[in-house]
Amino acid sequence: MIAVGALALVSAGVLAGCGSDDSTASSTPTLTTAAGSGSPTAPPLATGIEVPEYTTPSVAATAPPETPQAVPSGFPGPTEAPPIDARGQAYLDALAKGGVTPAGTGDIAISTANYICSAQASGVANEEILAYVTGMAGVEAGLSGGSPSEADAARMAQVYIDAATANYCS
Repeated sequence: MIAVGALALVSAGVLAGCGSDDSTASSTPTLTTAAGSGSPTAPPLATGIEVPEYTTPSVAATAPPETPQAVPSGFPGPTEAPPIDARGQAYLDALAKGGVTPAGTGDIAISTANYICSAQASGVANEEILAYVTGMAGVEAGLSGGSPSEADAARMAQVYIDAATANYCS
């Protein structure tokens, strides 16, 4: 019994030491800033945190651009695109007949044909395929030095789709 009474007294003492039950702030926080800092368009911060003055851009913002490095010898993976097979060449020939000049060795055009065939086999809507291929046709034309209008890119996209369907997808 004495132990229970002592425990009650200790508990009451601990709780009394916690202070009052007043949980409201008694003052308004103020903003402290470094001299001359702040932006005339930025709203003031009411955090009481000192804001340092901005003077120079970070190192990353002023770093020179990276220069491409050669692939190290023995690096895993192919370093060149595989040769274009007869099916790919027939597709590229059909693009040329349609007035489309693929960039470089035709790798991007072959990738576009792979997308077309895969999308058609998966049941992707023709409108969605046309939208994607229009973007790819515009990018490839840009890589070849051209800058087609939106209408020209859409016409070229249809050439890509027709050439892939007739010559590449099997």
